Amino acid sequence: MSVRELVVLGTASQVPTRHRNHNGYLLRWDGEGILFDPGEGTQRQMLRAGVAAHDLNRICVTHFHGDHSLGLAGVIQRINLDQVPHEVTAHYPRSGRRFFDRLRYATAYRETVTLTEAPVDSDGVLAVTPAYTLDAHRLSHPVESYGYRLTEPDGRRMLPERLAAHGIKGPDVGRVQREGSLNGVPLDEVSEVRRGQRFAFVMDTRLCEGVHALAEGCDLLVIESTFLDEDERLATDHGHLTAGQAARVARDAGVRHLVLTHFSQRYSDPEEFERQARAAGYDGELTVAHDLLRVPVPKRR
Repeated sequence: MSVRELVVLGTASQVPTRHRNHNGYLLRWDGEGILFDPGEGTQRQMLRAGVAAHDLNRICVTHFHGDHSLGLAGVIQRINLDQVPHEVTAHYPRSGRRFFDRLRYATAYRETVTLTEAPVDSDGVLAVTPAYTLDAHRLSHPVESYGYRLTEPDGRRMLPERLAAHGIKGPDVGRVQREGSLNGVPLDEVSEVRRGQRFAFVMDTRLCEGVHALAEGCDLLVIESTFLDEDERLATDHGHLTAGQAARVARDAGVRHLVLTHFSQRYSDPEEFERQARAAGYDGELTVAHDLLRVPVPKRR
């Protein structure tokens, strides 16, 4: 059975707290696992969350600030220690290649796994698989940063009443799906497009075109809300979003489930992020993330 869910490994911003680890997010997408922004402590958080090195197929780093990347060294060495049998692909901003290299070879270890580097240097498609297309969009932060988006290919939903009206049943349903028509009845006549699911991951950034492009039409949007709205000026100065800004992005983009994360240690009441997001007009499903949380991707409409 396919599983599509987000496993939250850490939700702190620059400074971890007693209750929040540095960043780390695993997206389970059917049989694949995509690890986003492994900050310091990610390897231990994986253990606590029941995530194995064998679960990882891709690593996506938005940018090279420590809270988003210092866990790379441990994760990469664990992949090799456990002798993961499949290739693992790493995406990260090309301008930060020297940081990736330093983290990859931070200490001595034996390489047993094929780790393919696929740096990002512009907006566009990074990978196409039968299950999804992965693309990236540039964000606005003091260092080069990219957000990531997965889009499932559109499928088709068969319509029982139309199939019955044309006398199509049993094995013939499969035939019309495979062949595109049956006895002069086109597939379009007995089915409709089933839009593929969409997921986006948006970390450290000011409001910019890339934020809106990543969020558009998402079923599940994971987005930073480092600051509360009263500190919007501070957020802009440091290249971050507030809870209200993130919620308005989700509202305007038609996001079904919004996950707020990456919180400054200055705030002690996580419920205030939800209050401000609702005040900004977002009325979809809303989660203020905490460590070791699991969030399912919403079911298809």
